[in-house]
Amino acid sequence: MSVLVTGGAGYIGSHMAHELLDAGEDVVIIDNLSTGFRWAVPPGAQLVVGDFGDSNLVPRIFADNRIDSIIHFAAKTVVPESVADPLGYYLNNTAKARALLECAVKAGVKNFIFSSTAAVYGNPERNPVAEDDSLNPLSPYGRSKLMVEWMLSDAAQAHDMRYVILRYFNVAGADPQGRAGQSTARATHLIKVATQAALGLRPGMEVFGVDYPTPDGSGLRDYIHVSDLARAHSAALKHLRSGGDSCTCNCGYQTGYSVLEVIDLVKKISGVDFPVKISGRRPGDAAAVIAANQRIKSRLGWTPEYDDLELILRHAYEWERRLFEQPKKPKLFSYDRLVASS
Repeated sequence: MSVLVTGGAGYIGSHMAHELLDAGEDVVIIDNLSTGFRWAVPPGAQLVVGDFGDSNLVPRIFADNRIDSIIHFAAKTVVPESVADPLGYYLNNTAKARALLECAVKAGVKNFIFSSTAAVYGNPERNPVAEDDSLNPLSPYGRSKLMVEWMLSDAAQAHDMRYVILRYFNVAGADPQGRAGQSTARATHLIKVATQAALGLRPGMEVFGVDYPTPDGSGLRDYIHVSDLARAHSAALKHLRSGGDSCTCNCGYQTGYSVLEVIDLVKKISGVDFPVKISGRRPGDAAAVIAANQRIKSRLGWTPEYDDLELILRHAYEWERRLFEQPKKPKLFSYDRLVASS
């Protein structure tokens, strides 16, 4: 049997593809390469360049491959962008996911693993936040993901399908073997931006809000290593294939670090004291979001291996330095343009 990975040429999806291939799985990837890279697809995986919401293409993939499971990563993920372009997010993240789900049901695919987000919680009433706590997303991004959670639950009750919903907290780091990492030049993730600033690829960086009710005023987040996240998906796949029930699990370490703490540690690792500008809060950002992770440990048997912020940041920094010093061919992007436009 084969696993279909949507968005498998992207940051998290490419790590998942490596994880699956390492385990001896047959992997089929669908990616439109809008933010992913052809070179990021590992040898041994089959790449189909196309849209995961294409109701003509996706059934052909199911017909040509013995797909028993889908791991769905492909999505738009930038909170401020979703506030500016809500309809674009509802189209890509929600409407196209519905099309994918309908194709899966018609093809008889039994297992569906969905990449959701901690953004469904909004500003949690308590931290660590648990899976059964109130859901109150603050942005179209969070709402677009929550809608897919609802669709999956309803579809599973009506059809012969089971699912695992994994709510990601802040994903960071890179493959410890150096095979994959966050490679989008203009990615907005804090750690990506900080490592680029440390390497001189940006003149500095901004912190959006230092007046939150947190110890140092900056946002508090739970950072999970991307390889631990890939292993969480493998645990979910094993759970479903062995007859496990549908479930929703947080993916995090139950430990929070502030934006300013992360920046200080990147400066320590790199030895570079880059400029940091303090700006106002952004729409849709929560003050603090930390994962309760007892459920994923007990239900899926997941145990993290890289639960160390400094290790996560070192892996991210080394990957960014590798991109800078030995750019892939064809060239991914111009660092000169990145510096000039920052």
